[in-house]
Amino acid sequence: MSAQSVSRMLTHWKNFKMLLVFQGILVGLVSGLIVVFYRFVLEKMGRLSVWIYHCLSDNYRLIPVWFLFLTGIAAIIYWIIRKEPMTKGSGIPQVEGVLLHQLEMNWWKVILGKFIGGSLALGAGLSLGREGPSIQLGAAAGQGISKMLKRPTIEEKFLITGGASAGLAAAFNAPLAGVIFALEEVHKNFSPRVLITAMSAAVTADILSKEFFGMKPVLNFAEISPLPLEYYGYLVLLGIILGLAGSFFNWALLRCQELWGNLPWLSGYWKIVIPLWLGGILGIFLPEVMGGGHDLIMSLTREEIILNIAIILLTMKFIFTMISYSSGAPGGIFLPMLALGALIGLIYGKTLNLGFRIEIHYVNNFIILAMAGYFTAIVRAPITGCILISEMTGSLNHLLSLAVVSFVAFIVADLTGSKPIYESLLERMLENNNKDKHRVSKETTAKILLEIAVQMGSSIDGIRIKDVQWPAGTLLVSILRGQKDIIPNGQTSIGAGDYLVVLVDESQAAYAKEALLKMASKY
Repeated sequence: MSAQSVSRMLTHWKNFKMLLVFQGILVGLVSGLIVVFYRFVLEKMGRLSVWIYHCLSDNYRLIPVWFLFLTGIAAIIYWIIRKEPMTKGSGIPQVEGVLLHQLEMNWWKVILGKFIGGSLALGAGLSLGREGPSIQLGAAAGQGISKMLKRPTIEEKFLITGGASAGLAAAFNAPLAGVIFALEEVHKNFSPRVLITAMSAAVTADILSKEFFGMKPVLNFAEISPLPLEYYGYLVLLGIILGLAGSFFNWALLRCQELWGNLPWLSGYWKIVIPLWLGGILGIFLPEVMGGGHDLIMSLTREEIILNIAIILLTMKFIFTMISYSSGAPGGIFLPMLALGALIGLIYGKTLNLGFRIEIHYVNNFIILAMAGYFTAIVRAPITGCILISEMTGSLNHLLSLAVVSFVAFIVADLTGSKPIYESLLERMLENNNKDKHRVSKETTAKILLEIAVQMGSSIDGIRIKDVQWPAGTLLVSILRGQKDIIPNGQTSIGAGDYLVVLVDESQAAYAKEALLKMASKY
């Protein structure tokens, strides 16, 4: 790339904040429409599934026909993920891999495959969520808009991020959670440019979602009184339990995927057939554990469920989620993990009621708090967990108690050595046999800009630029310090809170970003 081309790129980088706002709104509009339609289709298919199982319970002679139909659905899903492997599973690790320059995504194939495959998998009753596919659908839409507008590579990454935020916002009516998820989980830094794109896209998508589905929160709990301060000691114990349970969830999911993939008699097609058949059996005898878990969560607050039944539901939901996700069918673990957290909270609250005479109406508080804590322990994104549950339940009354549970769960999960689940899933994805098909091409000569946040206490905090051992093939072109855009020289000192703008070959971006993050991070 010529010096003139690099100069144009840097000039564009310094002047495209407002452009990101308008492009973010466009991405939010398109992503929101796609995800709203996806959510609408899933709701219709969910009602159809309930009606089918009601018919099967009245006429057992139709069961073989239904299982034959499930076998056909498995064939379609298997064909989709063979044609486009990036449609497998959640979609969140794939998006993170694309943004880390480790994977490539064909946007229109992903949108078609994820939409159809996810609708079939979730409609058939697998214990999978809509949020992972929604995030990937939004990200793919953002990439598609970038391609059609012929935006540069660096801008495309922002639009993909905006689409991912819009996808989560539209899936759960949670715009702030969509923004925080992009910052905390996907990028793992609070870049102003990421914030601008994610916020404009998420708010636009949320407006569309609320226009179609209404203003009520996704989990419309009845008015719940805040938990008294004298009960906060129980929150610490709940956080410890959730931290350990979240670590076990991560271990079990990865182990189940490994086991499911190593069974010699289990081919790719049968990996999908068996979970669908198991879902068919559960749909007849234990329909509560079917699907993502939205109806299950709401039933916990409306119905009197005895402790033994709650333990059975927790066990079967956990097992079915492990098997469903390990099949590779398009679908996420976001909503199932919230359902599992809600069940843990119900069991914990009822146990306290029986053993310590805590008032029964506070059980619903523990259901809400356990969802956030369990999410935090698994994903390791405590701010997202608190904001997400607050938006989903439509109440800010629980923010303090949510923060306590999430903080304790985060610390305990971290002490166990468990990695964040999406990070682990991405690592596993890159290690599989088909990774080269979607790895970024090493032959590209394009240049891109990376934005790296400097943490307090990192190895380069307070160090002059000339004294830093920069990775080979990288060029520091700017330092963003608050609202200032500093042109660096050898004597310029780097400080905590700075954002380093680094020019690098696209083919070396993954290596360079990893090396730069190690330098700029304390741990």
